[in-house]
Amino acid sequence: MRDFTELLVDVRRRVHEAHGYLRVDAAGERKSELEATASRPDLWDDQAAARQVNTELARVSEDIDLIEGLEARVSDLETLYELAREEGDDSVEAELAAGIESLEAELDQLELRALFTGEHDERDAICEVHSGAGGTDAQDWTEMMLRMYTRWADRRGFEVELDEVQPGTEAGITSATFTIKGRYAHGLLAGEKGVHRLIRISPFDANARRQTAFASFDAVPALDETEEPEIDPGDLRVDTYRSSGAGGQHVNVTDSAVRITHLPTGIVVSVQNERSQAQNKARALQILAARLAERQRTERQRELDELSGDKKEVAFGSQIRTYTLAPYQLVKDERGIHETGNVQAVLDGDLDGFIEAYLQWRRRRNGDA
Repeated sequence: MRDFTELLVDVRRRVHEAHGYLRVDAAGERKSELEATASRPDLWDDQAAARQVNTELARVSEDIDLIEGLEARVSDLETLYELAREEGDDSVEAELAAGIESLEAELDQLELRALFTGEHDERDAICEVHSGAGGTDAQDWTEMMLRMYTRWADRRGFEVELDEVQPGTEAGITSATFTIKGRYAHGLLAGEKGVHRLIRISPFDANARRQTAFASFDAVPALDETEEPEIDPGDLRVDTYRSSGAGGQHVNVTDSAVRITHLPTGIVVSVQNERSQAQNKARALQILAARLAERQRTERQRELDELSGDKKEVAFGSQIRTYTLAPYQLVKDERGIHETGNVQAVLDGDLDGFIEAYLQWRRRRNGDA
């Protein structure tokens, strides 16, 4: 029989490390506290606080159950291997190999959790794509990016809510706002913020010339109601308009769409996908609150960086990735951290290689700072 000793030792070590970076011991204590709070008869007197308690309880329980399940599976494989060796039973070799391979794949994904350092990495992500230079090609590219991130979210089992889409003049879209709901959605998308460049033979050029198009992606963490900053109604201009059809069946084509402008900052939020004007306005205010909070965090971080002399992070507005479809096929991160020749897979949502490479790069960079 094949010797699985080293593989089992390595898997056991990785599970033990996961126990540490998921802080399972602390999670167990926190779970007891949350269960006591959740059992109080007056819990739902404050609905926002009750939802927060139940969300946190679900997350700590998920982490505890995950580690306990991994530890049990490792123990089962270790026992099976020892029995097989003692009895000289080679028939379980394939089962052992498959069990170890499955654990390794799960641990590869889980170890990304050790790379999250941001306070809001666990949150849902409120995302935006905007077309830049490149005319109709840029607007088509913006729609391609919306599809790419939607496909990525689907692959991870995340939920996507399309809040607003502005159609392009001839094709594609000029912008879209959408929310990706799932644990660590914001942390995973941290390295995607910035300008994305597409180089291809333009389908909109009668002479089939090569065209360069630009579009940007941004994401901010969604907030709980209790965390939303106070917004002075006097600082807002609220406009209503008829939803346009770029979102297809997802768009409500009535006069219920709402656009809110925050006058002091110039931030504009539009929502058209809810069933009523009141719901669109409430959703727009939530998104505005999240963007204002992110703006405050960014300003505070900039002040700290200036005081400490820290290196600046790659930020929104910088070109982070180039997607080349002609004259060759290549997607390349401009920070030099990852590239692939399988452009179609990336456009179909296979972004995990870039996401993991960014998180690893950020950890090294912060460690060197």
